[in-house]
Amino acid sequence: MIRALKLEWLKIRNYRLFWILIGMYLLALLLIASGGMLFLEWLKSEGADFRGINPTIIPIYDFPDIWQNTTYLATYVKVLLAFIVIISVNNDVTYNTLRQNIIDGISKKEYILSKLLFIVAMAALSTLLLFGLGFVNGSIYSHVWGAEYIFDEMEFLAVYFYEVVIYCTLAFLLSLLIKKAGFIIMALFLYTLMFEPIVDAILINAPIFRDGIAPEIVNFFPIKALNNLISVPYGRYIFMEIEDDVAIKALAIATGWFVFYLGSISYLLNKRDLN
Repeated sequence: MIRALKLEWLKIRNYRLFWILIGMYLLALLLIASGGMLFLEWLKSEGADFRGINPTIIPIYDFPDIWQNTTYLATYVKVLLAFIVIISVNNDVTYNTLRQNIIDGISKKEYILSKLLFIVAMAALSTLLLFGLGFVNGSIYSHVWGAEYIFDEMEFLAVYFYEVVIYCTLAFLLSLLIKKAGFIIMALFLYTLMFEPIVDAILINAPIFRDGIAPEIVNFFPIKALNNLISVPYGRYIFMEIEDDVAIKALAIATGWFVFYLGSISYLLNKRDLN
């Protein structure tokens, strides 16, 4: 296991784009986890109010709500970690590193394992960082304190970790199917943040579709399945109600896609002649 991770690290540590993406990701997480109060203070300075309530007292950093609030926003930048996976796999394919690994005695199963361990390591470090930032901000701004609040609803951190792993595994699969890293990055970015959400909105809201089975089918789309793991949390401050549990159905669908991605990766590598 350590050998596999070390191999992946040695292959990517001197790649400039890797550090650029890591920097962008860390900056994005910092803004997501710590920029909320700055945004609320800006709203206050602009004269905004919510039914006469000072926006800076909206408890977005209160324990335990902070875990769902921050992980929900953090899922939008997981695409940057997926880009790192795409670059890593694409370099192996483009520069025949994968073929050389096989020649040197590393089996295809070990190669898959090394990439999955790399993905898991990135997801774990990201989750730990999000926990640290959430704990610090909650300690500063939360109106409630105590272990029963701090450690409540931390399942959202575990689900965030799982979502990043699944999404990066999808990037792994696409990198084996398509050899153009730039094309994969652009396609994955647009599909994640534009194409599928637009189709989802049409199938859910268009009169011709919304009364049929289309809105239910949407939940089985790959990105929608991941997005359903952590629901939008901010309705609690307006409508006073929110889905603050992880839906078992969403978890089952996302796991189904995860199994499909892993099976497809194994099939492609076993079918491909790398010797």
